[in-house]
Amino acid sequence: MLMIPAIDLKEGRCVRLRQGRMNEDTVFSNDPVAVARRWYEAGARRLHLVDLDGAFAGSPCHAEVISEIAAALPELPLEVGGGIRDMATIETYLDAGVSWAIIGTQAVRDPDFVRQACQRFPGHIIVGLDARDGRVAVEGWAEASKLDAVDFARRFANAGVSAIIYTDIGRDGMLQGVNVDATVRIARAAGVPVIASGGMKSLDDVRALAETREPGIAGAILGRSIYEGTIDLAEAQQLADALALQAV
Repeated sequence: MLMIPAIDLKEGRCVRLRQGRMNEDTVFSNDPVAVARRWYEAGARRLHLVDLDGAFAGSPCHAEVISEIAAALPELPLEVGGGIRDMATIETYLDAGVSWAIIGTQAVRDPDFVRQACQRFPGHIIVGLDARDGRVAVEGWAEASKLDAVDFARRFANAGVSAIIYTDIGRDGMLQGVNVDATVRIARAAGVPVIASGGMKSLDDVRALAETREPGIAGAILGRSIYEGTIDLAEAQQLADALALQAV
């Protein structure tokens, strides 16, 4: 499993939210590029970037700083989400050096858009599945839909997506532990790699995900835990690697 550091961008700064609430942010840095370099030097094999302002605006607000990160660390794969609603935005990000575009709200509004994006940009599309109490949320998590998260995951089983990022909104930024059971259900329903997000607190969460022996769980996103020091990134990745070897 990959341990993937998150960099959430709000008003040009690196922040973390609690349960996706924009008015409950903690600022960790005014220099996102320096933060990206920090995690790369700590052993990150991928970065998860979220344009929070873009998610609410419906179009990118931090494309420039994301491009700066891609240029500064060309060897580090980046996945980017937040405000990606059209093909032109995907193309702009990929041209800038981003490896994967994460489609969230638009995947709910127009599932065919995801399929078309996968055809046009094969291998570069991830679906962001953000759920609260088992229901998919959209528009930067501000709106709840009536869609069941597992049913939603099934929609993209054969769409050609590279992965699904499953976020339990109720746990995001709360350091309450990852929702292992829900992540397993999503992985089994989708039949594509699933990356867990929301609530990662300690190495026990890394163990819990690994011990499911669910081959569909490809990684976990680390946010507040690595910024506040409850998880050491390098140690978490070493543990994930060791547990993977034991499972072979």
